[in-house]
Amino acid sequence: MYSFKCDYGEGAHPRILRALQRTNLEQTEGYLLDPYTQKASGLIKERIGRQEVDIHLLMGGTQTNLVALSAFLRPHQAVICADSGHIFVHETGAIEATGHKVFALPSPDGKLTPAQVKQAVELHTDEHMVKPKVVFLSNPTEVGTIYTKKELAAMRGVCDEYGLFLYIDGARLGCALTCRENDMTLRDFAAFPDAFYIGGTKNGAFMGEALVIANDRLKEDFRYLMKQKGALMAKGRFLGIQFCELFSDDLYFSLARHANDTAAVIRSALKENGYSLMTDSPTNQLFPIFPKEVLTRLEDKYLFTPWKELSDGRAAVRIVTSWATPMEQVQKFAQDLEKANKK
Repeated sequence: MYSFKCDYGEGAHPRILRALQRTNLEQTEGYLLDPYTQKASGLIKERIGRQEVDIHLLMGGTQTNLVALSAFLRPHQAVICADSGHIFVHETGAIEATGHKVFALPSPDGKLTPAQVKQAVELHTDEHMVKPKVVFLSNPTEVGTIYTKKELAAMRGVCDEYGLFLYIDGARLGCALTCRENDMTLRDFAAFPDAFYIGGTKNGAFMGEALVIANDRLKEDFRYLMKQKGALMAKGRFLGIQFCELFSDDLYFSLARHANDTAAVIRSALKENGYSLMTDSPTNQLFPIFPKEVLTRLEDKYLFTPWKELSDGRAAVRIVTSWATPMEQVQKFAQDLEKANKK
């Protein structure tokens, strides 16, 4: 069985393994004050072209969202997201557990619009209601779609108009920025959010997300809040070493590009065999719709994530490729799909 369930099923890129082994017995400062973390921070600042930002390395996406949003929101404030947003669906109420309401707005393609944000803010009129303060986006979204430069500029505009912070979950940011439909560099992208993170866990690292805080109003005491939430790693250098490897050259983007390229092979095979996709995703997450009998045949050899049962008896599943998915494997899947389609 080959698994297309997620893009964190493999370990780490060999370069990261070698770097961790090479530095294993070195003694360094703890709690992300080591030279590797400082170097990684410098590499990221150089790549985004902004020296004034703060960089914090955390272990995982849920932890990063929890620490960031609980730090950015005052007790009476809330966050707006799409109804497929990770903080609403897949984080076990982590944000709500800190006392902050999450407004989930309907979005078939996973993206929020400025008009939706404006309406949500204007519906909350006074101190008898919680006050929206953060707009939470994912790029790519939970259904694989991406934001364009124009769309992020428009969202930045509505956030400025209503005094909102814009925070972007970048668990798969590499895939968004390296897909063919993208029109931004990392430097372009970094100009829009008040804070965002660059995902390592799903792009070649054992673990780790690099949180970038650009707005000075959000920087104060952030390390205190990391410590309070259990996010300040004593052996933080293991995160720093990984991001040094990912950003010392183009490795981060080449790994994401590979995930997209392998997904493109599957996408083409699906279309050639007449299958529709639930969303028009240009990244490494695909959501094909199969008749149940075809899905049963494919499940003899492959693992997928069930996504949605349709009323006509068909089902949508999620297929995800990774930085480590062999090109030969997706070509074999394309062949098996053709066979399953003919039976």
